Amino acid sequence: MVVIPTHDLIVLPGVTFYFQKEYFKEIVRKDAVVGEEAIFLMLKEDRQREEMKAEDFYFIGASGVIDNIDKDGNVGIKAVSRVMVDTLDVTTETISLTATDRPDIEDMDEAEQKKHYEAVKAAIIQFVQGFQWGIVARNYISQWKSLAEMVCTMSYHLSISTEEKYAIMEADKISVRTALMEKALYEFIEVTKVSNEVQKEQAETHEQLYREEAIKKQIEILQRQLDEMHPENVSDLRKFQQKIQNSNMNDTARFEAEKILNRMKQEGENGHEYGMLYDYLDFVTGLCWDKAEFSDIDLTEAEKILDEDHFGLKKAKDRIIQQIAVMALNKKQSGSILLFVGAPGTGKTSIGQSIAKALGRKYVRVSLGGVRDEAEIRGHRRTYVGAMPGRIMDGIKKSGASNPVMVLDEVDKLSHDYSGDPASALLEVLDPEQNSTFTDHYMNVPYDLSDVLFICTANTTDTIPEPLLNRMEVIQFPGYTESEKVQIARKHLLPRAMKTMGIKAANLKVSDEVLHAIISDYTMEAGVRGLKKMLDTLCRTAAVKLVKGEQKSLTVSTKRLREFLDQKPMIHDHILEEKKPGIVTGLAWTQAGGDILFIEALFTKGSGQIIITGQLGDVMKESVQIAVSLVKSMFPDKAQLFEENDLHVHVPAGAVPKDGPSAGITLTTAISSLVSQNAVSAQIAMTGEVSLRGVIMPIGGLPEKLMAAVRAGITTVFIPKENEEDLDDVADEVKEKLEIIPVHKVEDVLKKIEVI
Repeated sequence: MVVIPTHDLIVLPGVTFYFQKEYFKEIVRKDAVVGEEAIFLMLKEDRQREEMKAEDFYFIGASGVIDNIDKDGNVGIKAVSRVMVDTLDVTTETISLTATDRPDIEDMDEAEQKKHYEAVKAAIIQFVQGFQWGIVARNYISQWKSLAEMVCTMSYHLSISTEEKYAIMEADKISVRTALMEKALYEFIEVTKVSNEVQKEQAETHEQLYREEAIKKQIEILQRQLDEMHPENVSDLRKFQQKIQNSNMNDTARFEAEKILNRMKQEGENGHEYGMLYDYLDFVTGLCWDKAEFSDIDLTEAEKILDEDHFGLKKAKDRIIQQIAVMALNKKQSGSILLFVGAPGTGKTSIGQSIAKALGRKYVRVSLGGVRDEAEIRGHRRTYVGAMPGRIMDGIKKSGASNPVMVLDEVDKLSHDYSGDPASALLEVLDPEQNSTFTDHYMNVPYDLSDVLFICTANTTDTIPEPLLNRMEVIQFPGYTESEKVQIARKHLLPRAMKTMGIKAANLKVSDEVLHAIISDYTMEAGVRGLKKMLDTLCRTAAVKLVKGEQKSLTVSTKRLREFLDQKPMIHDHILEEKKPGIVTGLAWTQAGGDILFIEALFTKGSGQIIITGQLGDVMKESVQIAVSLVKSMFPDKAQLFEENDLHVHVPAGAVPKDGPSAGITLTTAISSLVSQNAVSAQIAMTGEVSLRGVIMPIGGLPEKLMAAVRAGITTVFIPKENEEDLDDVADEVKEKLEIIPVHKVEDVLKKIEVI
């Protein structure tokens, strides 16, 4: 058995094919034997014998026998039946296969087949009469016995693609194959007429349709050939036309794109709007319009990725895994919009990359810090000069996917002015009931954002408008404890810094003791951003020493730390060495984490005025007034003190603005201590706002405040009773180092510290 690869040749049963001796030997690489079985297999693309692979072939072919070999060695093979290839093995020397018959479905009788054959034959004979070579061609055509022989003989000349030729061979039903062959032959007639500029009026409608289709195909083929020959000369119009055709735009978007394309044609390259129209089409056709299929999620692998990339953050990672599990069950994008809230450097943004990795999706980050124009979200209308799409759609284009993980960074820093309210514009983006038809003003067509996994980040929720905050589920990212920071530095930050600086592990040794010293003495933050900078500095200094050849390997000790970091240790607030009436330690929350705050109160001779210093905001000033009123009510016998003296309340670090609703209990205790002259232990700290009824109200940022207390050497902390449940969010190692006392009334605090 010989296997004969063909390209663009239609092989059908009942037709004899002739091959020259040289061609046969070159392609088949075998001497022919009369009576031997032969299999015709069609190539998808024309290839040299040495380049052929099994996947290059279509798997329906024709079986035949070698009918005759003339004296010159030319081979004649008659196709007998169609076959389906079961196995195919292609090497540089041989092609071998196994195949089974694929019989035709005879759904047309011979009379009907002959009727179609005679009609096509008559049309071809009539067509060739208009040419000088028509008589010769007529004699040749008269020898054809069937429609199949016509198509096979003319297959190299038919103006149809390889796929369309294979479709004729593939058709099982005789009626379907006959219709395809008729169509191909009629198209050949019409294409040839167009090519030779022989245009005649056709009386019948079907001939006109064939002609129109032939013209379109001829233009498309010629244009494609020109584009292939000169790809650098492909016009903008042609390029965008192809992009629009190949995209899966919705009907509205396709209509708008084609309308803009027609305007480009009318405008011409020298038109003043051509550039704007070009930019629009370039953006719209560059978007991914395909609806992404939901891929299976491996929850175990997702947990592994999150644990490898981020140390700690157990509650946050558990909530993320819950979200991923819900998506895995529903087989679609579902669940809440997550809002990660925490101090800088706690991993809010980077965990978005890990989520994208766990889901196998593209990742894109959109920074919203400082955005004050609604058009930054919704896009500019194209009526404006310099119009651009909004950041959301720009992020979708950059991702190259319709279902990326999109991190909207710093949503708490959105602001608004006369240009509109960008926070309100985000409502539509984040609302799953609306974002399936999100319309960017620049695009002016709907785009489906329902498959996008939106993740928002913020340092605080205080500045986020309530309607926007209601769309999201808040997940707190508390600051890292010192031991967690050591692990993060050891597993992530230090290896990354050494790799960046080109330092091998054997050349630099940094002990855990040194890492503890860097964390406690050279950084003051809830996250690890400052720690990363310190480790980068350490590695850069080490790189200088290694390049100079001072040592082949370095070991960093705590004594040499200043040498490597080139700066003095930071001065942290620690507990006071001695206690004194009127001074109490409070706990404060900042965007960089927690910190301790000393409240100082002092009486001076005067007329009962209240002096407040330390750049306190309105909330803290009101807290001072409430604290004074409370103390007066609790110490009625000391009223004369307030009448004959001025009360001076000061919060140190006067150059730093301070405000917040958690200093009430500290202020009240400090003034009470001053009035009673009972000093409060320096190892006691407290946090909570108070009301005029003396009730201690709940506060926020408890984990960060307690970590600050541990860092400062505090041993006992008073917290509001209603914040007792928040202790679940506090690391065990922090709680182990503190005596945490929940209190409900101001009197409870004053009695425990023996001020009253």
